[in-house]
Amino acid sequence: MQEAGFLNFLRTILMIILIWYGFKLVARYLFPIFFQKMMKNVEKKVREQQDNQQPVDNTQVGETTIERAPLETKKSNKSVGEYVDYEDVDE
Repeated sequence: MQEAGFLNFLRTILMIILIWYGFKLVARYLFPIFFQKMMKNVEKKVREQQDNQQPVDNTQVGETTIERAPLETKKSNKSVGEYVDYEDVDE
């Protein structure tokens, strides 16, 4: 069994300092590279999703197109209930 001596204490402090500076070195140089790769992958996925959502436009430059909404007649739904007129009551 080892005694807790001054040299063991210094060795422990030295190891903590080395691990701390090693982590700072890794964080400074390797994390930005990892983060850039991750952001490029996310950007690529977003662009693919945008490309899939946009419809193909076959019109030529300068050509005017008019899109009209389909004509629909409004039908009342009789199963909803009875229509009641609203009156504003002054007191």
